[in-house]
Amino acid sequence: MKKLVIATHNAGKLKEFQALLAPLGYEAVSAGALGLPEPAETAPDFAGNARIKALAAARASGLPALADDSGLCVAALNGQPGVYSSRYAGDDYPGAFAKIIAAAKARDNWAAWFTCALCLAQPDGSTATYIGEAHGRIAAAPRGAAGFGYDPIFIPEGYEQSYAELGPEKDKISHRARACAQMTAALAGSNTARP
Repeated sequence: MKKLVIATHNAGKLKEFQALLAPLGYEAVSAGALGLPEPAETAPDFAGNARIKALAAARASGLPALADDSGLCVAALNGQPGVYSSRYAGDDYPGAFAKIIAAAKARDNWAAWFTCALCLAQPDGSTATYIGEAHGRIAAAPRGAAGFGYDPIFIPEGYEQSYAELGPEKDKISHRARACAQMTAALAGSNTARP
């Protein structure tokens, strides 16, 4: 199997990527497991932050690295928390859930979407970025115990269950799965594709 560093310290993200990449012949190892530091995410958008993380991991490990920057965008909050999703919640996801649900209810606008920017970086500094989105709505209350982050309050289009209730089905339809499908198609179509 080809080794690919996943530029994350988040166990939930690593597990999702392992499930997405294993059928493609990649062994995914996290930046956390390699003891790599987390770089500051200073870009104003998902793609920029993914690039920062992927390049840092590729250069520090000497291996190809894949990073994602993703977040929940809520119409009632004018697209926020967006790139600030993890900082918005901090260590209090139930509190963040309550604020988001209250905003959706107050504005009677439950529309939301997840965005994922994936950046594949090589140790030589070359990169490629792929963007995936999943549209849906905010749940009236948190539901489900699977998944991580904002999964309990997001219901994707075409479903009645939250991401946290879907289990393995989420890996097929998520924003991350959509970005990964673009990356896979690009790698399959390129004779010079690496890793």
